[in-house]
Amino acid sequence: MPVTLGQYFAQSGADPSLVELLLAVSIGCERISAAVRRGAVGDILGALESENVQGETQKKLDVISNELLLEACSPASRLVAIGSEEMDGIYEVRKVGPQGGFFLLFDPLDGSSNIDVNVSIGTIFSVLPAPTSATERDATEADFLQPGRSQIAAGYVVYGPQTTLVLTLRAGVRAFTLDPVTGEWLETNEALAIPPETKEFSINASNMRHWAAPVRQYVEECLAGDTGPRGKNFNMRWVASMVADVHRIVMRGGVFLYPWDAREPNRAGKLRLMYEANPMALLVEQAGGAAFDGQGATLDCKPVSLHQRVSVMLGSKAEVERLARLHAEALQPA
Repeated sequence: MPVTLGQYFAQSGADPSLVELLLAVSIGCERISAAVRRGAVGDILGALESENVQGETQKKLDVISNELLLEACSPASRLVAIGSEEMDGIYEVRKVGPQGGFFLLFDPLDGSSNIDVNVSIGTIFSVLPAPTSATERDATEADFLQPGRSQIAAGYVVYGPQTTLVLTLRAGVRAFTLDPVTGEWLETNEALAIPPETKEFSINASNMRHWAAPVRQYVEECLAGDTGPRGKNFNMRWVASMVADVHRIVMRGGVFLYPWDAREPNRAGKLRLMYEANPMALLVEQAGGAAFDGQGATLDCKPVSLHQRVSVMLGSKAEVERLARLHAEALQPA
C-alpha cells in the first residue's frame, strides 16, 4: 500500500508545526485542483480587469487560487505571515511568540497563459523560518528577504492529467499523487533524481535574438546536433508553465532556461526569485541538479525585494555547469 502524505510526515521527524503548515498547503492545492477540473463549468476561466503587482492582467483562477491558499493556510498555528505573487505586500497572520514560526511564500497559479486552453498549470510554494525578532512584532517585507538556502521546505503541485505534489524537506525529493477516489495524497516517487546528462532543453526559442551571447551560444550548440560541438542531438520542449517544464525535468532530466533578454535590459530576468526561482532551485539541487541565475548559484542570491526578478537556468547538472562556464568566459577580456 502506498505511503500517504500524512504517513510520510509522521515518519520524517519533521517539526510538527511545519507538518501542520505543509498539510494546510496540500489542502489548499486540493481545492485549487477541484476548481481547475471544473474549468468553464465553474465559471473560473477568463481574465479580470485587475492587474497584479507586476502589472500583469490577472486571470480569474489566479485570484481564486490565491484566496483558497490564504484560507487553507492561515489557520496553521506557527504561520507568521504570507507572501504571494498576486499580492503587493505581505499578509500578516499572527504573532507567535519566542518559540519561532514560519513564513510561507507562493505563486498560487503558475502558467496562467495556459488556463483557458486546458494545458498543465501549477502552484509553487516555499517555507522560510521567521526570524525570532519578527515573531513578537509585526512582520515586515525585509524579514522575508532571506537567501534561498534558508528555505526549510519547498515544493510545487502540477495540475495535469494527474494532480501531483513534489516536495522537499531538504532531505531528497518525493512525489505524491492525489487519488481522486479517496482524496489521499499517495507517494508515487520516494527518491526523485535528475540525471546529470541530458539531450533535452526547455526555452522559448522565439526570443533568441534578445538573449545574451552565452545563452545564445548554448542553444546554438544544442541545435547543431551530433555534428556540432556537443556531439549529440537535442530535443526542445516548452510548455510556458514553469511547473510543467520543471516537473518534466525532475522526472526525466533536462534543462530549463528563462534568461535575461535585451528587451528589458535593466531587469535581471522575468521569473520571481522568492516565489518561483528559489523553491524550484532547492528542489532541483535536492534531486541532484543545479540552478544558476547568470551570476552564481540561485540559492546564494541575496534578495533585495519581495517581487525581485531573476534569470533562471536549472536542471541537469552538466548542462547548468556548461551554461555557467559560458557566462564566465563571456566576462573574460578579449
